[in-house]
Amino acid sequence: MHGYLLAQSLPRLERGYDEEKTTSGSFRVRVRFRTPNRSRERLCTLPAFRVYFVTDRKQTADRPLVDVVHAALDGGIRGVQLREKDLDGRALHTLAERLRVLTRRYDARLLVNDRIDVALAVEADGVHLGHDSFPVETARNLLGPKRLIGVSTHSEAEIAAAQAADFIVFGPVYATPSKAAYGVPQGPDRLRQAVALSTVPVFAIGGITVDRVPEIIEAGARGIALISAIGAAPDPAHAARALVRAVEQEDRRR
Repeated sequence: MHGYLLAQSLPRLERGYDEEKTTSGSFRVRVRFRTPNRSRERLCTLPAFRVYFVTDRKQTADRPLVDVVHAALDGGIRGVQLREKDLDGRALHTLAERLRVLTRRYDARLLVNDRIDVALAVEADGVHLGHDSFPVETARNLLGPKRLIGVSTHSEAEIAAAQAADFIVFGPVYATPSKAAYGVPQGPDRLRQAVALSTVPVFAIGGITVDRVPEIIEAGARGIALISAIGAAPDPAHAARALVRAVEQEDRRR
């Protein structure tokens, strides 16, 4: 909550990072937040990936999900969230095991949506929580300090409640059918506000395209999260490669 209140006091925070690479390939960072009158810092794990592929086996153009994830990894994706909420525990565990094998082969991070038990069972790199899921502190107690915790957010209140996570996903930034239930698109200005409010890295989600990457990175987002832009693409490897390249190009410009 302190980070939220501090962020309200000025339009933008000055951030600094002291990085230490972990055995999982992510970075354990001490993030410093400074204003003219006060400063604070916190320890979090900075994700090693910048493009975050969120699965939906109903948006794969009738291809097996494992094949689509494999192609995305071939295209440079290094962060995958297994998000198949309708699967029972056994089926989800089986799928998670297969994706764990694949992601390890590519030295990529695997997070499981909401199911801490499945994440621990397959030795995933972390979990991704919904805004109405477990409290982050409870998840941290179960997962330990080294695994990643991401949280989906759609409002200032949800951003404030998620500041014990390692990163948040904010959106939908642009119109997209998969996020229509969360209301009208937030837009890049609201994304910029979300970045200013958050003491942890922010990933933008919702209607992300290669052409929109410059606007997203300019708003201060750490990276992008996508579902159909990769999963439903005619060539998921090509789509992933183009998105990863777009983020890298923006980094070189800044």
